[in-house]
Amino acid sequence: MSDLGWSEQFARQLTAADAVFSPARVAEIHRDRLVVVTPEGSFNLHPREASGAYAVGDWVLTDGTSAVRRLTPVSDLSRRAAGPGVAAQRIAANIDTIGIVTSCNDDFSVPRLERYLALVSSADCLPLVILTKADKTEDARPFLRQAEKLSPLVTALALNAKDPEDAARLTPWCSRAQTLALIGSSGVGKTTLRNALTGESAETREIREDDARGRHTTTFRALRPTRAGGWLIDTPGMRELQLTDAAEGIGAVFDDLEELAADCRFSDCGHDSEPGCAIKAAVASGAVAPDRVARWQKLLREDRHNSETLAQSRARGRSFSRVIKEAKAEGRRKRDVER
Repeated sequence: MSDLGWSEQFARQLTAADAVFSPARVAEIHRDRLVVVTPEGSFNLHPREASGAYAVGDWVLTDGTSAVRRLTPVSDLSRRAAGPGVAAQRIAANIDTIGIVTSCNDDFSVPRLERYLALVSSADCLPLVILTKADKTEDARPFLRQAEKLSPLVTALALNAKDPEDAARLTPWCSRAQTLALIGSSGVGKTTLRNALTGESAETREIREDDARGRHTTTFRALRPTRAGGWLIDTPGMRELQLTDAAEGIGAVFDDLEELAADCRFSDCGHDSEPGCAIKAAVASGAVAPDRVARWQKLLREDRHNSETLAQSRARGRSFSRVIKEAKAEGRRKRDVER
């Protein structure tokens, strides 16, 4: 069980009544079934909840046929679901490290990396920036320096994903029951890294040279064992990444600005035209770049809007559920009276 990532944090969630069930870890999620792994092997389970309630990496209790109960994860990676709808989407769970994969080419973007880092920090995971296609550039060090400057928590590696020895540098993050998840845009080499770390031979595709963009080769999230004894979660490329409930993660990435804001004269300072603004003073002195402040404020506004919208949607959903339950109860009472 420990080889699968089971720990005391999950064992403490079990009750005496759970003794008749067995733990299993979710490896794949499909519309009508879960693929889970146990020390005895993998098999399918019927979900007791909607498929969106589960994430790859979750632990569930099973009676051998159904997923009876989902255990609370120790780390949970989620975002606002893509598209016009209002919903949170779980991406992966119970991850130790999240590898943010980008390339040493036009895909490299500081604003996007900051967004990813805020997402990772809010999930309570360690961030690892993986810079692929290092063999395609004359000098990868400028990319490494930019990535490492983003946060003191960041470890950054530049490598050639197609070189097995180079890819093996990721072994410390996916060995001895450790779980590493890979996120990033399409075409940055996530599937190539997956093949190198797991021994699989999943299809890869070349990127477009004009904009360094790729096409999806990974179509669904999956938990796979690595050659080093750990676990890897590969995810499809993300074209849209909106933050929700990520204020703490944003604060961790922009901790220097958060500390400055605490010195503003007014606690509700908007860092615009208010007197005694420590942020404006730092920008004026050249200590802080104005575009970094603008990106910080943009992420905070987005997270606040999405979090409030999602909270309102959940409240409406709860109200609708109460109405349905009351209507059903009233229907039962009428039928009892008629009898």
